[in-house]
Amino acid sequence: MGQPGFFDLDERYRLLSETGDPLVKLASLVDFEIFRPRLVAALKRSDGAKGGRPPYDPVLMFRILILQTLYTLSDDATEFQIRDRLSFMRFLRLGLEDAVPDAKTIWLYREHLTKAGVIRDLFADFDGWLKGKGYLAMSGQIVDASIIAAPRQRNTDAEKAALKEGRIPEDWRAKPAKLAQKDRDARWTLKRAKARKSKADGTKARVEIAIPVFGYKNHIGIDKAHRLIRGFSVTSAAAHDGAQLPAVMARNTASDVWADTAYRTRANEAFLDARGLRSRIHFRRRPGQDLTGPQKKANRARSKIRSAVEGVFAHQKHAFGLVVRTIGMARATTKIALANLAYNVRRYIWLAEHQPAA
Repeated sequence: MGQPGFFDLDERYRLLSETGDPLVKLASLVDFEIFRPRLVAALKRSDGAKGGRPPYDPVLMFRILILQTLYTLSDDATEFQIRDRLSFMRFLRLGLEDAVPDAKTIWLYREHLTKAGVIRDLFADFDGWLKGKGYLAMSGQIVDASIIAAPRQRNTDAEKAALKEGRIPEDWRAKPAKLAQKDRDARWTLKRAKARKSKADGTKARVEIAIPVFGYKNHIGIDKAHRLIRGFSVTSAAAHDGAQLPAVMARNTASDVWADTAYRTRANEAFLDARGLRSRIHFRRRPGQDLTGPQKKANRARSKIRSAVEGVFAHQKHAFGLVVRTIGMARATTKIALANLAYNVRRYIWLAEHQPAA
C-alpha cells in the first residue's frame, strides 16, 4: 500500500470526472441557489440565539432530496450513499471532515417542506429559471396522467365505505397507531390494457383487460418543443383524467393541445375554446358507432405527437423507480412533485447538451 499524500483526494476526484461522473455536469449546469429564497422563507428557522446545533444549509438539504429522487434512494440509503460515495460528497460540496445529515434529518426536512406547502412553488421557480435560459414552453402542450402505485391497504368493506364517504372508520379512531398507518387519500382504480389471448386455432386475439391498481395519479402537461413538464396535479388514482385538464395547463407560445380520449368532454372543449386554444384531443367513438375515416386519420396523426408524454412517465417509473411509500395526499404530492422536478433537471441537462437554446 502506498503512503497517503496531500493531493490524493483531488486526484480521486479528477479520475471520477474523467470517467464520466454525471453529477459534475448537474452541478455545473443547474444553479441550486435559485431555490434559496423560497426555502429560507418556508423553513423559518431560528437565528440560533437560543443555542443548539446550527441547522444544515437549506440548499444542501434540497440537493439531497434531488439526489434521492434521481437515484431512487430511501432516507437510510441516502445517508449511507453520501458517506460512501465521493461523487455524492462533491456534488453536495461536503468535505471528508464535514458532518453528513442522517436519515432522520432528511425525513424531517422533507416533512417541513410538505407542511409548508412550498413544493409547487419550488417547481415553478425552476420552470421560471428554465425559461430564463431560453427554454420557453413552445409548439403546444401535451396532457396525460399516469397511476403511481402505493402500498395496498387491507381494509374491510365497511372501512372502504366509510372512506368513500369521507369518514374515519370508528375502529380506527380508537386506535391512533393504526390510524397513522392508514392511507385515507389513495384509492383503487382499474388500469385498462391490451393483451393477446390464444385462440383454439392457435392464433392470438387482442383483448382488453382491467388491472386493479391502488395509489395516486400524476397529471402533467408538457410542452411539445422541449418535453419539459410545465404543469402538474396530484390526485387519487380514482380521479378522472379529463377533470384535471385546467389544472395542468400552462402558458405556451402555440395554441395546440394534445390529449387522449379521456379528455374529450364538453367542459374541456369549452375551456379550451374560451381561451383561444386549439383542441387536438383524440376523437371518441360514440356508443354503437364507429369513427369516421377522417377521424381515424386525425387520431393516428395526433397519436404520433401525443405519445411523447409516455416517455416522461416511462423515465420516472424506470429511471426513478417512482412509487409512493408515504401516507396521505400531502406527502404523496411532495414525492411526485420532486419526481417531476427531478425529471425536468435531467431533461434540461440533456437539452443543454443536444439542443442548446437560441
